[in-house]
Amino acid sequence: MAKNRMFNVAPTPSKKVPDRVPVKTLIASNKRARHDYAIDDVLEAGVVLTGTEVKALRAGRASLIDAYVAVDRGEAWLEAAHIAEYAQGTWTNHAPRRKRKLLLHRFEIDRLDQRIREKGYTIVPLSLYFLDGRVKVEIGVGRGKKEWDKRQALRERQDNLEAQRSMRYRELG
Repeated sequence: MAKNRMFNVAPTPSKKVPDRVPVKTLIASNKRARHDYAIDDVLEAGVVLTGTEVKALRAGRASLIDAYVAVDRGEAWLEAAHIAEYAQGTWTNHAPRRKRKLLLHRFEIDRLDQRIREKGYTIVPLSLYFLDGRVKVEIGVGRGKKEWDKRQALRERQDNLEAQRSMRYRELG
């Protein structure tokens, strides 16, 4: 006669999988945006794309020059961003400068809409990249800089570079 026994055995610890660092592959960046605007706030958003657009982005065929973000009827849109047509595409190819919907949470869209209603603020895309196989865009909310602000920023950057060079030569000599 076999007895039914309940064993209180602790579950075996599962093998810990090392925390994986997400792979971020840059496609295009808008260097001019940080020069022309004083960026106050930065967000990451997903982008709704078609198949040929993703293939063109994998080939690195994108430009964010003159691109901006607009909020229309509760949705955020990336406008005037250029994603070149896919070379092997056929009649299914996309329009290079079409509006592309951005994937953001409702409270983020409302906050962006509120900020751009203030005088002088605009939303500009800063970079476009792959994050674990998905296309993301980094957008910044900022005010346009005046001409003297731009000159002052350039002067400060040049001064910092010269100071670093002199420190480097001092350490060597």
